[in-house]
Amino acid sequence: MLEYAGSQRTGLQAHRGESVALVSVLRSLDWLLLAGVAGLVAVGLWAVQGVTRFDYPGHPGYYLDRQILYAAVGGFALIVAMVIDPDVYRRYWRAIFVATVGLIAVVFVLGSAARGSTRWINVGFFTFQPSEFGKLLCVLGIAGFVAERARSANEVSTTLRALGLGAIPILLVFVQPDLGTALVYLAALAAMLFVCGTPWKHLSILGLIGVLAAVGVLWAGPAVGVNFLKSYQKQRLTCFTHPATCPVDARYNVQQSIAAVGSGEVKGRGIDNATQTRLDFLPEHHTDFVFASFSEQRGFIGASLLLALYLLVLWRGLRVVTVAHDLYSAIVAGGIVVALLFQIFVNIGMTMGIAPITGIPLPFVSVGGSSMIANLAAMGVLLAVHARGRAARSRRR
Repeated sequence: MLEYAGSQRTGLQAHRGESVALVSVLRSLDWLLLAGVAGLVAVGLWAVQGVTRFDYPGHPGYYLDRQILYAAVGGFALIVAMVIDPDVYRRYWRAIFVATVGLIAVVFVLGSAARGSTRWINVGFFTFQPSEFGKLLCVLGIAGFVAERARSANEVSTTLRALGLGAIPILLVFVQPDLGTALVYLAALAAMLFVCGTPWKHLSILGLIGVLAAVGVLWAGPAVGVNFLKSYQKQRLTCFTHPATCPVDARYNVQQSIAAVGSGEVKGRGIDNATQTRLDFLPEHHTDFVFASFSEQRGFIGASLLLALYLLVLWRGLRVVTVAHDLYSAIVAGGIVVALLFQIFVNIGMTMGIAPITGIPLPFVSVGGSSMIANLAAMGVLLAVHARGRAARSRRR
């Protein structure tokens, strides 16, 4: 009887300990970051409502209804990720990395081809894009490898091994082919190495290797008859570097996008008068060029609101790196924030002609379930890192 009472008290104490820990985490949440993410989702739904109103005859809310559902599922994923202690990911980083590589690789077996790429898996009620979820999962996996070898971060072998590990998912995504997403993975990997303390000398050499690889892929390889990129990928990059010599049909998208952004002026043209979007002069206006369509309809004011919310989320995300309670959490936060920043910059930049067209979606705005759910889950991980870091500091005080 005494043993039973003792075990009951122990179980009750453990339950109380978990409850206290959960309350401590909730008190330590970055509510400003959470508000910024909620604001981005709200503005994204507002953008989709106007941009896609005339895309599906007889059903103006066709895309909006689906985007709301994706946001709800993503909100649930955010809550789940927020509750999980990041230390769980650190302990099982090997399993996470292997699962990520397998998830991306299965596209080549079960994936469906569209527009010359095999990136999606059709599961009936949902078109699943593994590479979108791989952005977060790769960060969680590779960060564990980098954190374990932090003491040897100055050694060239450590940097090379991290690059070799990251090259596996990057190459798998590249050959789908999905150059834009592969570049996001590369940006996240560089950020994780930087946060870990990789010497500037190593990072500079890696940057030089990247430039030489780009030269080989774009110019040296084709000159000797070896093509690493699809014809449309090369055309997109060459049109960005040499727009004057680019064929008219190849630069059509960028010209229409720039016209849409400029025609929005200060207050926007509204939904009915935004002819670039409504009359389909601007293709892919609900995915790749959603920022251009949103700027045409809502003008400088709407675009500024969206950019301000992005700035808020990025600022709070960088702050999470500084409050993380261990190196692994800091590396994860750095990888997530830089990946998000890279996607925002490239997507908005390509709509205005200051970045090449790579097909990278605009986070929280472009129509797509995989992107929305994966990005919200990543924000949940950031919130978890911040909460545990603040809670740990409070306990030390």
